[in-house]
Amino acid sequence: MQQVATGYGLIEGPVWDPARGLYFSDVINGGVDLLDLDGKIRPTIPKRRGIGGMALHERGGLVVGGRDIACVSLADGTSRTLLALDAIPGATGFNDLTTDRVGRVYVGSLAYKVFGGEAPRPGHLHVIDLDGTMRTLSDGILLTNGLGFSPDGSRLYHSDARAGLVRVYDVLPDGGVGPWQTFATLGDGQSAVPDGLKVASDGSVWVADAHGGRVAVFNADGTHRHDLAVPLPMVTSVCFAGHDLRDLYVVTGSRGGPHENCGSIFRTRVDVAGLALPLARVSG
Repeated sequence: MQQVATGYGLIEGPVWDPARGLYFSDVINGGVDLLDLDGKIRPTIPKRRGIGGMALHERGGLVVGGRDIACVSLADGTSRTLLALDAIPGATGFNDLTTDRVGRVYVGSLAYKVFGGEAPRPGHLHVIDLDGTMRTLSDGILLTNGLGFSPDGSRLYHSDARAGLVRVYDVLPDGGVGPWQTFATLGDGQSAVPDGLKVASDGSVWVADAHGGRVAVFNADGTHRHDLAVPLPMVTSVCFAGHDLRDLYVVTGSRGGPHENCGSIFRTRVDVAGLALPLARVSG
């Protein structure tokens, strides 16, 4: 793996824009940056902390998580709220998110302060429909993380880091989901921390292991295919990119590394293409 950027606290939310490059956030230090097509880092959204997931919006903005779900204009930095925190009783914030093929936004809520030493309380899975209304789809998620759809859109994968597993839901015609089942586990106890995930064009699911220094790759039936070793232990998310979506970007945090701001972005070529993340089309 080639290291293409470093010096961050906790990198999350990588999203590929074919016209511009890779957007990514720093949860701890704040802000969203762009790793452009020439390999240069360009600040994009200043200061905002806690962004665990992002998606491009059809209107030219970035949908970001954190204290709320907002769409931030890439032209002038103005922000509009898509889902306010007070719409969900007991929620403390939002983590990762994804979009479906029609442009709905699926996002997980948190019910405790993850970095505040609080005891875990289960959060929920929500969907923001195209008209801006929100539905709560599932509950009991101790630490919501990566979300991604199967190539045909019929299944939704969802990491629960504290439970040490990746859920899978059948997706209903109206965008709702059925009861969840266990799709895969990364291990036992504290060593099993599935974080961000992406789905490839062959249906395989690529899961960042936040304690394991690897990306774990699972076949569509949940069997383990192989691992990709990563030079830093805290692997937080992945993103398929490039003209053929076979460049895999892997982002990390600093925990377990040589210093507190060693979070890095790595890039490698893989033998299967990823899926392009659909544009968000929700109003707000």
